[in-house]
Amino acid sequence: IIAAITSCTNTSNPRNVIAAGLLARNANRLGLLRKPWVKSSLAPGSKTVALYLDAAGLTSELEQLGFGVVAFACTTCNGMSGALDPLIQQEIIDRDLYATAILSGNRNFDGRIHPYAKQAFLASPPLVVAYAIAGTIRFDIENDVLGIAEGREIRLKDIWPSDEEIDAVVQASVKPEQFRQVYIPMFAIEEHTGPKVEPLYDWRPMSTYIRRPPYWEGALAGERTLKGMRALAVLPDNITTDHLSPSNAIMLDSAAGEYLAKMGLPEEDFNSYATHRGDHLTAQRATFANPQLVNEMAVVDGKVKKGSLTRIEP
Repeated sequence: IIAAITSCTNTSNPRNVIAAGLLARNANRLGLLRKPWVKSSLAPGSKTVALYLDAAGLTSELEQLGFGVVAFACTTCNGMSGALDPLIQQEIIDRDLYATAILSGNRNFDGRIHPYAKQAFLASPPLVVAYAIAGTIRFDIENDVLGIAEGREIRLKDIWPSDEEIDAVVQASVKPEQFRQVYIPMFAIEEHTGPKVEPLYDWRPMSTYIRRPPYWEGALAGERTLKGMRALAVLPDNITTDHLSPSNAIMLDSAAGEYLAKMGLPEEDFNSYATHRGDHLTAQRATFANPQLVNEMAVVDGKVKKGSLTRIEP
């Protein structure tokens, strides 16, 4: 349901990005299309990526398959792919589909990429484009047919660019001046005039993104006197930090979602847990909030129920 060339890892390698663009060009020439249920995106980690894709004439080729630039920062890899098509999401819920995501990032924690993507797979940028065309992870990417062009079966080998072509395009399109154009202004010295601004940050008491934490003030700064504490979770193997404090999208029916709704935020502005970490009230509600969490204390009708659940004891 999601195919993303993301800002981490592989978009730092021009050969990988150029290879994705060339594969997209070859697929377009043969009339291959991204499957309509796949939400695709390109979020480079650097603006230089957009410059050398433009120079190579590959930006429009990627856009034609749905891989237009959406941002130059963490997006899908940090749980911020945005909403799915409502009809597709409802179909996943109604049929309890085992939906997946594929991305060129370095994170594939359960539920992180999207709450309804039960698993995520990591791949190079050109393979991300190829799987968007295939539309399923249950696909032999080397041997299965991606599509039909003029009566001929098209497989991955038919659209995969050669090393020589990739190297030639990189040599012609990736230039040092592109990096200077992007990065030199970032580090240019700017002179500021006028009176010194105090305080450095004007804390907003109702902000859901950054709020002054109370942990070092008043009673919270004193000695802890907690007693009689009980377990909240009994966890099986394969638990990650993302199960304990997730970064994925905030759902309306979660504790954090209910809190943000009460604070007046519309659901489309909830974003992800990662973006709200500066607000301790939202962060508190992120604990054990991964929808794929398996807490062995949360037994319903004899079976462990997934989600941000526990059991009150005694």
